[in-house]
Amino acid sequence: MAKTIVRCRGVTKEYVSGPLRVQALAGVDFALEEGAFATLAGPSGSGKSTLLNLIGGLDRPTGGTLEVDGVDTAKLSSAELARLRRERIGFVFQAYNLIPVLTAAENAEYVLLLQGRPEAERRARVRDVLQSVGLSGLEHRRPRELSGGQQQRVAIARAIAAHPALVLADEPTANLDSKTAASLMELMERLNRELRVTFLFSTHDPALIKRAHRVLLLHDGEVTHDGPPHEVTLS
Repeated sequence: MAKTIVRCRGVTKEYVSGPLRVQALAGVDFALEEGAFATLAGPSGSGKSTLLNLIGGLDRPTGGTLEVDGVDTAKLSSAELARLRRERIGFVFQAYNLIPVLTAAENAEYVLLLQGRPEAERRARVRDVLQSVGLSGLEHRRPRELSGGQQQRVAIARAIAAHPALVLADEPTANLDSKTAASLMELMERLNRELRVTFLFSTHDPALIKRAHRVLLLHDGEVTHDGPPHEVTLS
């Protein structure tokens, strides 16, 4: 039986600004197993990014229970939550979020450095992950010397270098042309298939949604459908 990596039970998120209250998530329930390749789909404002931020420990839910890799995140201190992010979760952002002054190898190594891994282990892992994402030979290039697709591959290498339980990707292909986006999705699929990397990514692109193995469709902060792509109707 596959290990459960994410479990949401009645998760809500409310933002308050003076008299204004906005319900971003309204009771989300789902579980995500190890080795999943799943997407959060839905229009802008449906709650995709909010839910990813909660799962990633970048924010806390207003109500409900959220467990990541068997840990109830509500019971963690800020320092413990930061440690969970650092040790068990990889992030891929649509804006890449690479450090401009660092090379591709140094960017990929960054999380391992924060974890205090020995230098020999760091270098070996970075060599392997850059090879796995097709960037061998580009290790010493800085972000400005790489294309958008190559920068996002560095971001994926950084996300998987620490062998996290889960990789979260928020609109990872939003800044890429359709051909590069398809190539990036093929890469993520291969990493999922060959290395069993667990992916949860968000997108509103129907072509990318079809490539997921499981689609969680959000509308107004609720999961309105959960199933394979062919069962999901996108309006």
